Amino acid sequence: MLLENRVAIITGGTKGMGKAMALKFAKEGADVVVTSRHLDEAQQVAKEIEKLGRGALGLKADISKSAEVNDMAAQTIKKFKKIDILVNNAGGVDVKGGDTTDATEADWDHILDVNLKGCFLCCMAVVPYMKKQRYGKIINLSSMGAVHPAVSVLHYHAAKAGVIGLTINLAFELAPQNIYCNCIVPGPIETPFWDSLQAPGPARDKFFAELCKKEVPLGRMGTPEDIAGPALFLASGLSDYVSGQTIYVAGGQPLNAQAATFLSAPK
Repeated sequence: MLLENRVAIITGGTKGMGKAMALKFAKEGADVVVTSRHLDEAQQVAKEIEKLGRGALGLKADISKSAEVNDMAAQTIKKFKKIDILVNNAGGVDVKGGDTTDATEADWDHILDVNLKGCFLCCMAVVPYMKKQRYGKIINLSSMGAVHPAVSVLHYHAAKAGVIGLTINLAFELAPQNIYCNCIVPGPIETPFWDSLQAPGPARDKFFAELCKKEVPLGRMGTPEDIAGPALFLASGLSDYVSGQTIYVAGGQPLNAQAATFLSAPK
C-alpha cells in the first residue's frame, strides 16, 4: 500500500486521467477528495472510492475561483485533518480556435484562469497545511503542447507552459519544508477531452491510428491508467528524492522519429 494513511486531493477527478488517478490512489491506501464543477459527478466517484474501503469526499469546485478552492481545502481538513497530496488535474480547452487569427482576449483570460490560475490557487490553498506538517506531494498536469506544439492553441499552450514554470519555482521554494512538486506532461491520451474535438466512432479511431503511427514511437494512444502509474510514483515514497521534474508520459514523444505533425494525420 504505497499511499497508506495519506490524504489526496485530485481536481477534475471525475473522468479520464483524474478518475484513473483517484481510483489508483484509493487502491494504494489513500483517502481521496475528488473535485469537479458538477457535484453529482464528484459524489459518484467518491462512492466508487468508498466501495474500495477508503474514505472519500466529492466536492463541487471551480478552481478559477479562490473562495471555492479555499473551501475545498477547508472541507478536506475538516474531514481528514490533513492534506498530503495535491494533484492539479482540472483544466482543458472549451473554446474554439486559438491561433493568431481567432484568439480573443476573453478566451485568453478564461483559458489561463482555468489552466494556470486554478493550479496556482489550489497550491496556495494547500501549501500552508503541508508546511505545518512539513510534508507534501504536489503533482501538476501540463500538456505536450506546452513544449512541442503540433497545432497552434496560444492560450492553452501558454497556460500549460506556465504550469511547468510554476512547478519548478514551487519545488525550489518548498524543498526545505519537505514538500515536493513535479509535473506530468501527458501525450495523446484517449479521454473525454477529445469528445469536443471529434465524436467517438470509426472516423476518430482511424484518426487516432494514423496519429499514433506517425507521431508516437510506441505506436498507440495512451490510456488514463498510463498516467495514473507515474502519478502514483510521484505521490508516494518511491519518489522521495525527486522534485522539480517534468516527466513526459507520452509513448516516446516528443522524440518523434518522423517530421509528421498532428495536422498531417487524416481526419
